[in-house]
Amino acid sequence: MFDFVIAGAGFAGSVLAERLASQANKKVLVIDKRNHIAGNTYDFYNNDGILVHKYGPHIFHTNSREVFDYLSKFTEWRPYEHQVLASVDGQLVPIPINQNTINKLYGLNLNCEQVNDFLKSKAEKRDQIKTSEDVVINTVGKELYEKFFRGYTKKQWGLEPSELDASVTARVPTRTNRDNRYFTDTYQCMPLHGYTKLFENMLSHPNIKVMLNTDYEEIQNIIPHTSLIYTGPIDSYFNYCYGKLPYRSLDFKFETHDKEFFQPTGTVNYPNTQAYTRITEFKYLTGQQHLKTSVVYEYPKADGDPYYPIPRPENNKMYKQYQLLAATLTNVYFTGRLGTYKYYNMDQVVAQSLTLYKKIVHDDASKEGIAFKPFAGGIDTKITKFNFDADDAGAE
Repeated sequence: MFDFVIAGAGFAGSVLAERLASQANKKVLVIDKRNHIAGNTYDFYNNDGILVHKYGPHIFHTNSREVFDYLSKFTEWRPYEHQVLASVDGQLVPIPINQNTINKLYGLNLNCEQVNDFLKSKAEKRDQIKTSEDVVINTVGKELYEKFFRGYTKKQWGLEPSELDASVTARVPTRTNRDNRYFTDTYQCMPLHGYTKLFENMLSHPNIKVMLNTDYEEIQNIIPHTSLIYTGPIDSYFNYCYGKLPYRSLDFKFETHDKEFFQPTGTVNYPNTQAYTRITEFKYLTGQQHLKTSVVYEYPKADGDPYYPIPRPENNKMYKQYQLLAATLTNVYFTGRLGTYKYYNMDQVVAQSLTLYKKIVHDDASKEGIAFKPFAGGIDTKITKFNFDADDAGAE
């Protein structure tokens, strides 16, 4: 008899499994439809002995000391600050747009204040910011929007930026300094021995059992358990009774080249005519020393494994119906990107699961009439805000 079955061995499920097993002494069964743990962060050594990420690049970054300290229980870290170049007008220039981008693209030599004035002169102010197009044009104007954002966004999402929620492009900042880093978080690093090793350490507790190549439907009436934590698609759990929530997916094309490096930085974006959106070279991320190098091309598509919830009002409305249905269930919890139909960075998924763990412990204590003392310190509000009210089945 298991106290919890957790469907999904990625960050959302594995963090909860570890906390429930190690801190609450619960018996936990983790299942996954795939043949490996670690979810979309799964990495492995290819035939040439190069460490690659099976589902595209995953770079860890966070402002949360709590999340960083928690994951540090299971891995040492390699400091790494990711840099991205964009192929625009026959040049490779830094993205997010910054002082170096503007100067190289336009053959100028502007300082911070002058770049700020330049961007203001290009910006076309919008009365209301509702879409991704509004966000970019309001900030940098139509010309830079066309060069950097429109084509990339259309390829990535299969929609014009004017059809997408403002949150999509609001994630990418614009800078007036020379900071070429893609992220500016306090903690930026990679697991020293890879993500899969991190997950092996996280799931090594004796109270945790793992079953791979297993769908929850196959075992739900066979393996006794008290509670379920479901990190798969919430619409799938309910047999798509309100319709299928749309996602964008990706195809990955891997290449190994007989040279030490293939490109000048970890990731190069291709916002315009190419079918792929970006190329990532793994040795920059991992720091591995090898005479050869491996890269991955990413090709967005409509069908396939669900990677990116599509942020449109009608999709959120459908998700709310599933959320209300989920709230009627007892001892069933939905979490993670797929369980709550929201795009999260890795640190946000970890934070969400740590928060859900505290809720579960609180609920258990309340059922047993035990006084519960809240944990000291909460999730960093710089990450995101999570609500787990009685009538709220997921995080927002």
